[in-house]
Amino acid sequence: MSGSVLFDAPGPKARRLSIILSVVVGLLLLVGLYFLYSILAAPRTAAGGLKLPGMFDPSRWNIFSDPEVWTFIGSGVVGTLRAAGAAAVLALVIGVIFSLLRTAKTAWIRIPTTVVLEFIRGMPVLLMMLFILLAFSSGSYLAVVLALGLYNGAIIGEALRAGLASLPRGQREAGLSLGMRELQSKMLIEFPQAFRQMLPIIVAQLVVLLKDTSLGFIVGYFELLRSTMNNLASFYGSRYLFSLFAVTLIIYLAMNLSLSWVARWLSKRTDSARRGEAAGKDVPVDPGLAIAQASITARQQGEGGV
Repeated sequence: MSGSVLFDAPGPKARRLSIILSVVVGLLLLVGLYFLYSILAAPRTAAGGLKLPGMFDPSRWNIFSDPEVWTFIGSGVVGTLRAAGAAAVLALVIGVIFSLLRTAKTAWIRIPTTVVLEFIRGMPVLLMMLFILLAFSSGSYLAVVLALGLYNGAIIGEALRAGLASLPRGQREAGLSLGMRELQSKMLIEFPQAFRQMLPIIVAQLVVLLKDTSLGFIVGYFELLRSTMNNLASFYGSRYLFSLFAVTLIIYLAMNLSLSWVARWLSKRTDSARRGEAAGKDVPVDPGLAIAQASITARQQGEGGV
């Protein structure tokens, strides 16, 4: 019996069992959501016997009819995206530098880089923000950007290093045969391929970076969480805590799910490109042209050395 029989399409019993399990899980989810809704919507009794409306009562949501509230929330969103954008660029730059130093052939470069990288990866991001803020008096914005850039840059650097290690050795040898130095071969030939392979992982790490901007709340940076759950909640009172929490959650989900969708789209694109290369859809390289280019480069270097 061939092994492909084990992976045949499911039979009628398996399909029926799958449908039953899907229906049961769906019903359990609906029951759980209804139970949660009934708890949140039920009126509450305060400590002094005061009756409070449920969480979905219109009196808990009327502040959102004020345009100034949305303007204030929008400024918090801008603060979040501003810190996340700067930290993402810094993390990519630091990731490239870490991967270059981590793959260096010289031990006195590679080993200290490994120690620093592991130290940054093991340090909590919040402690790093507090350290930068207290040690350098940098201000909350720079503390958030530098801490997020360093931590996520270390992780992105390891991802790029894994991408470089997964490439065939012939890629580097081809670059060196054309007269390139090792750094040129790495930057012009190897890094673009490693970056393309690891792009979904890098984008997924940037999603984590965006979520971690909420830690700036602790160091006093004005971002989405601070603008809603601290400033607006303090101004309007605890009556609107749940509604402000719900709006904050929806905005964070919208931003993070958008980036996650980009990560999945990039993953599909890179997978299809890889399958296309494996099927030989790329244009083959002419060996004669490569030899001619190598001889021209060697001749030019010989003439320049005379």
